[in-house]
Amino acid sequence: MKLGANSVLFGKYDLETAFKWTKICGYDAIEVSAIDGMSQHLVISQWRELAPSIKELIAKYELPIQAMEQPNQDPAIMEAAFQAAVEIGIPIVNCGPGGKMNDESSLQERIDSLGKLADMAGKYGVTLCCKAHVNAAIWNTPTSLRMLEAIKHPNFGLDMDPSHVYRSGENPVDAITAVIDRIKHVHIRDCKGRQTNPGKPEMQANGRGDIDLAGYLRVLRKYNYTGPVDLEVIGAKDYELPNCIAIAAEARGHMQACLQACAAR
Repeated sequence: MKLGANSVLFGKYDLETAFKWTKICGYDAIEVSAIDGMSQHLVISQWRELAPSIKELIAKYELPIQAMEQPNQDPAIMEAAFQAAVEIGIPIVNCGPGGKMNDESSLQERIDSLGKLADMAGKYGVTLCCKAHVNAAIWNTPTSLRMLEAIKHPNFGLDMDPSHVYRSGENPVDAITAVIDRIKHVHIRDCKGRQTNPGKPEMQANGRGDIDLAGYLRVLRKYNYTGPVDLEVIGAKDYELPNCIAIAAEARGHMQACLQACAAR
């Protein structure tokens, strides 16, 4: 498992700052944020201008980009994201499902949308991943399975996020086995309580909340998952840089210890 951090944690700062401190904190890779409103790290409408400087950062810090998070399912925007991924060398594009929770027509519409985007991802040779998201059409394991059963494209997979699964009322450790063969990316963070939002950024650091992330990583190891594991901490756009660094370092230390404990490092 390659440990990375989503650059959205450093959304107040430029992408080089995210690269620098992600590297110093000991991560193996980085996930670049293309989340409008949360960062200006990979602005999809400007990807052609940004790509050369991003590739320079990869080389300078010897830190590969193992995924991009781009939530908009508009086909034109997603195609531009796939084009950017090819140019920069990003193998995975992550998105959320959108839609309405407990609405059958919304669930089917989202599955149809993601299926078409999976076909497009195949055209570009990248992998599209989607995760269950609280209050969205795909929000728990049963709806994730509905999505995965409908979309069997080899360039499509599940982004397994224990925080959203936990806040849907499930135990993420138990939920993994039902979907393990389709997991191609892991977003990871902790959470205190089962409220809709994941809480303050510092409480999203691994080990601060209620989720058994040690057990979660242990099960991923048991099933020989070797894909990316990216810390995704949101809500820190107004945080000072030392606070962001502390969150990244604390979470990485917890993950490293968990992986060592299950002989994955």
